[in-house]
Order: sequence, then structure tokens, then C-alpha cells
Amino acid sequence: MKDEQLLRYSRQIMLPELDVAGQQALLDATVMIMGLGGLGSPASMYLAAAGVGHLVLVDFDTVELSNLQRQIVHVTADTGRPKVESARDHLHALNPDCEITLINKLLVEKELREEIEKVDVVVDGSDNFQTRFLVNKACVKTQKPLVSGAAIRFEGQISTFDQREMESPCYQCLYNDETAINETCSETGVIAPLLGIIGSLQALETIKLITETGNPLIGRLLLFDAMRSEFQVMRFRKDPACPVCGKHQL
Repeated sequence: MKDEQLLRYSRQIMLPELDVAGQQALLDATVMIMGLGGLGSPASMYLAAAGVGHLVLVDFDTVELSNLQRQIVHVTADTGRPKVESARDHLHALNPDCEITLINKLLVEKELREEIEKVDVVVDGSDNFQTRFLVNKACVKTQKPLVSGAAIRFEGQISTFDQREMESPCYQCLYNDETAINETCSETGVIAPLLGIIGSLQALETIKLITETGNPLIGRLLLFDAMRSEFQVMRFRKDPACPVCGKHQL
């Protein structure tokens, strides 16, 4: 580790739970971020700032004026630009040592699995169940940990799924693809700081996974009610009948 890196990350290295070994693990890690919107923005910024060595940014959308209320990795001048390019520029300004790979297209199932095989952790900040189910399935097949978050109106949630742990459920143990109902921020609205809270928690969970520190939210769904400023934890188990990770998975 260079002297400049020791200084940049000194406040993390001071933590006995991380120390130099934990920081080196972050520098050696590759993290995929699915979606550079309200959740992917703060998650990517904190992961870059914390010293994750390689970020893979996946998004096929462009920056719109209505995004800027909550998607803080983009600025007004980025309107009309691909989100992955806008995010790359601002993340490099934050930490020029962070290697960034851009995937500016919709990944189909095979391509998605191939790209996920190359990374250490996947952070899902997508805004629809179809993408979340595809990402979950690819993570189960490749045995890659998944940190999934969602936020709408004044309500947010986050959980971590890691098939390297025998008892870990997957995302589809929690949500059924036949009954899940999509709600989007454009239809129902969302309060801006809520995305920062959940996205920051996703970054924290990712750092814990990489550095093998603390207890990730495996088998636990953390719920946040912004109106009441209350957190709740719901425990759930692996579903033996899950079509993705159960005994008779696809």
C-alpha cells in the first residue's frame, strides 16, 4: 500500500476490525453496482471513497432532470449523458485510484451471469422486480454475495444474500415473482434522503462482506420507516421450495 493510500484510508485502518489487512482486501476487491440511480449513487460513492479497487457500473439509462433530486452521483450538467459515464467521472474525481468498468447496456441472462462471475460482490440498486430476480438468479448460480436494497415513498429495506453460507436464503425466498407488484418512484414518489440511507447501508454491508467483519444481514430484512425514524428487523429462512435456491431449483 502506498503512503498516499495509507493517509487516505487512515481512519478506516485505525479500526482494529479492519486494520491494514481489511483495507488491502477492499483495494483488491471488485464490486458490481446494478443501477446508478438513487441507491447506486450513494453506494458507489461510499465504496469508491472507502477504497474498493474496482467498480463495475451497470446501467443503460441516461441522466434526466427529474433524477437529480435523489441520484447524487450526477449533477445538472450531466443531463442527457449515460449514467455510467456521469458516475465514472464523479467517482474518479472522488478517488482517482478506483478502477471503473462501464457496462452501458441491458444485460441478458447469460451475459449477466458471465459478468457477475468476474466480481466479488453485487450491489443491486435496480428499481424493478424483473431485474432483481435476474440478478438474484445469476448470483445464486455463481455463488456470489448479493446486497439488495429498495426504497419508495418513505419506506426502505435492505438484505444480504450469500449462497456461500449453507443456510442463506436468496432474494426469491423473500419475494415471489408471480405475486410481486412493481411500484416505481415516478409513479408514487420518494423522499430524497431515504435513498442515501439505504444506499449507504448497502455500501456498509458490502464492506463487511469483503473484509469479513461483523454480521451481514443474511436471513434478515432491515426495514426503515422514514416517517417514524424507526428501524425494524424481520428474520426469514431459506425456502426449501424456492425455484432458484431450493432443493428443486431450476
